[in-house]
Amino acid sequence: MRETAVYTHGHHESVLRSHSWRTAANSAAYLIAELTPDARVLDIGCGPGTITADLAELVPDGRVTGVDLAPGIVDRAREYAAGRGLENTDFAVADVNALDYPDGSFDVVHAHQVLQHLGDPVGALREMRRVCRPGGLVAVRDSDYAAFTWFPEIPALDDWQTLYRRVARANGGEPDAGRRLLSWAREAGFTDIRPSAGVWCFAEPDDRAWWSGLWADRTTDSEYARIAVDGGHTTPEGLAAVADGWRAWGVADDAWFSVLHGELLCRV
Repeated sequence: MRETAVYTHGHHESVLRSHSWRTAANSAAYLIAELTPDARVLDIGCGPGTITADLAELVPDGRVTGVDLAPGIVDRAREYAAGRGLENTDFAVADVNALDYPDGSFDVVHAHQVLQHLGDPVGALREMRRVCRPGGLVAVRDSDYAAFTWFPEIPALDDWQTLYRRVARANGGEPDAGRRLLSWAREAGFTDIRPSAGVWCFAEPDDRAWWSGLWADRTTDSEYARIAVDGGHTTPEGLAAVADGWRAWGVADDAWFSVLHGELLCRV
């Protein structure tokens, strides 16, 4: 099968601003200790390639293949890896539901913030398992929007959370994926599973300004904004009010925001 869900965020600059901040340390720490220097790694949904490149540095005698559904983003990831002087990476356009790799091609198959955007996350996990060798690892990490929490309590951010979850589900995804990962993996046939959780926390002044700014911009200017309005979920005025709420949160001296993620290491 091919992917039928719509990628809610799109690839606006505000989205890539967030994706380019991600590293192996802040987004795949649960996996790092499992990597061997000669591992063959498949990084699904690689985006602009920042995590992919970090993984490549952690497997200097191995190889990392980054794949994404968006050709322009794959080109950007390829350029990023080249700029870091990495020679053990390659990139391709691919759909996680139908990977063009033989069975058992990789030692590790990794996906960060991917399953929440898929119409059939269980089927995707089965496909990830197929291309992972026996004894290898499938590693997945997804946020859980209903578990996001923040202070101070700004009503516009409550509106944002409710709106985003409604739009994401209308697009065929599951924004509260983090809590469902274990269930999905069991349904996909995995039996040796190590679940965990991780968080991002934005509370330092620079972090608050960055996080609030990118979400304010994403709320009004990204593909998400177009989908939200065209789908009848809100109005441009509603989006503007949410963006103002993000900016108000970002300048509060005591502002704090946490993002909860579910994580799994699944032994094949």
